[in-house]
Amino acid sequence: MMNKLCVTTLFAMFLFVQAALAVAEDAAKPTQSSEDKTSTSTADTAKDGSKLIEVEKQMMEQTNAQRAKYGLPPLAIDQSLEKTARSHAVWMTNNRSLQHINANVGENIAMGQRTTGEAVNDWMNSPGHRANILNSSYKRTGVAAYQTPDGTIYWCQQFLP
Repeated sequence: MMNKLCVTTLFAMFLFVQAALAVAEDAAKPTQSSEDKTSTSTADTAKDGSKLIEVEKQMMEQTNAQRAKYGLPPLAIDQSLEKTARSHAVWMTNNRSLQHINANVGENIAMGQRTTGEAVNDWMNSPGHRANILNSSYKRTGVAAYQTPDGTIYWCQQFLP
C-alpha cells in the first residue's frame, strides 16, 4: 500500500512540475497586450506560441465539430484559459476530486472517460455541458486532460466570450 501511495505521489508531483514548467516557460516569453492574448486562428497553437498536446488538439477539434453542426463558429484557444484549464485539471488529478472552480468562466469537467470522444459525447448528452459548448457568446476556450497513475482521466474545458 505504501509503495502505491509513493508512486501516486511521485506521479502527481511529476504532473505538477510539468504544469509549473509550462507556466514558467510561458511567463518568460515577451509580454503581449491583453488583446493579443485572447485568440488565435489555429486549433493547436495559442497566440503566445504555446502548443497544445495531442489530447488537447482532439478536444478542440471535437468541440468545434459539435459547434459546426449547429452553425456556430469555432472556439479559439485563449492562453489564459489554457493555463487555468491545465492547472485545474492537475489539481483535480492530484486531489482525485471532480470539482468546479470558483471563477467567472463557463466550465465543463469530467472524470473517467477513456477517450476525448467519450468526454465530448458525455458533455453533449448533458444539458448544462452542452449549453456551454453550444453557447454562441463563447468565443475563447482552454482545454486540458490529465491522467492518474491508475488510469483515471480528469477533463477540463473553460469558456469565455
